[in-house]
Amino acid sequence: MLALRLSLGAHPAVQLRRLLVATASAGTGFLLLSALGHALGHPDPSVSALRLAWCAAPLAATVYFAVAVARTDPGTRPRPGLSAIGLGPARLMAISALTTALSCLLGSALALLAFLQLRGDLTGMPVDGAATDFLAAGRPLPLPAALTLLALVPLTASVAVAMALRPREPVTGAPRAVHAYGRFGAYRRTAALESFGAYGRFGKQLAASARVRRTAGAAPERGGAAVLERDGAAAPGRDGAGDTPGTADGSGAAAGPGSADGSGAGTVTDIPAPAAHTPPSGLPWGITVLAVGLAVEAFASRSGTGSPADRPAALLGLALACVGLALAGPGLTHLCGRMLQTARPGALRLLAGRVLMTEATRLGRPLGVVCAVTAAAYAMASLHEREDASSGPLVALGVLLVAGCTVATLLTAAVESRQARADTTAALRLLGAPTVTLRRAAALRAGVLLALFGPLSLVVAQLSAWPLTG
Repeated sequence: MLALRLSLGAHPAVQLRRLLVATASAGTGFLLLSALGHALGHPDPSVSALRLAWCAAPLAATVYFAVAVARTDPGTRPRPGLSAIGLGPARLMAISALTTALSCLLGSALALLAFLQLRGDLTGMPVDGAATDFLAAGRPLPLPAALTLLALVPLTASVAVAMALRPREPVTGAPRAVHAYGRFGAYRRTAALESFGAYGRFGKQLAASARVRRTAGAAPERGGAAVLERDGAAAPGRDGAGDTPGTADGSGAAAGPGSADGSGAGTVTDIPAPAAHTPPSGLPWGITVLAVGLAVEAFASRSGTGSPADRPAALLGLALACVGLALAGPGLTHLCGRMLQTARPGALRLLAGRVLMTEATRLGRPLGVVCAVTAAAYAMASLHEREDASSGPLVALGVLLVAGCTVATLLTAAVESRQARADTTAALRLLGAPTVTLRRAAALRAGVLLALFGPLSLVVAQLSAWPLTG
């Protein structure tokens, strides 16, 4: 009952995103049923199989959008209070997958009703027109085949959500200590070799143990800062008021890393700064795949004079170019953030660039997919003007589905990024940062991304459309 309340009692924006998932599922289900109707009306199986293969792009876009919506659902996010009543990460993952399946099932049911209405099975008045040959109005519709095709979207989306939100083991930063045996079976914590008789030297092992305790007791409370321990304060590693970590007899003769003298008045333990943001590793691969795709298209345009359907290498080159754009998206987003922080950046550029570098993978991946879909849509639109336009409504529906799902996924990723930065934004406002500055930083990020990805998409679209129309 609580799981049902978590799913139904969500914010209206969350319910709107679920309705958008149902709408995308309805469009994809209608395209799958149209492929089935075309197969019933035409005896050639190759053409029907090609129409069914073209439905893979709307199916992938719908599943991609469903996973993005499931990520931003606050009702199924793991929280400490829910684990005590049996709703742990695994149970919440199952609830999210079930919610996605229900949304997609609603869309599939709407697609089936619309298809039956256009065929005339519900009212007995089928729609007339030359472009309705995919309905197969005069033939009986095989219900098992229709239900199998309609089950593809809910099943694939729920499995993808379960794989994306599955509980993962926490990755610890410190490697596991490996004990090595030294002389007389004692544990050796260092790889340095000891000279003869050094193990039994007075005070050597005591100083080593004190150094180990001091290293283990220095907890990294905040990155890049220093923890100051003064006399009289209760600090880890001290046995008395005057004992200082790093000494064997408590006299304070050995100074800590940050003390100015050996008096033991204070010990400063330096904590290493957090690691810099590593750029995503997909940029070189994305550029390579993009260059290979454009080269394959150029070679296909020189080797043949027929239509692109007779030259599958041209379509293969277009697919490789789109995959390259999608792979290069996170790296290009990280590069935009680094460029914003060059040449003496101010607070505004520093804040905008740091956010782009942090959210490079979350924002760059759907942004690269949007650019790839834009380039492919432009190239296929120039090809469609030269080909037969008998299946115009279905092509328009497919393009609208893919473009709408990718743009909606990008907006949903922006919402997820905003939710992930909620604590940082609250801390900045608590420190006195004005709201106008945060809005200007968001506008600056959007402007830089548009300035880079917009011309890049147009250039790749032109280069991809030229071999197809040549």
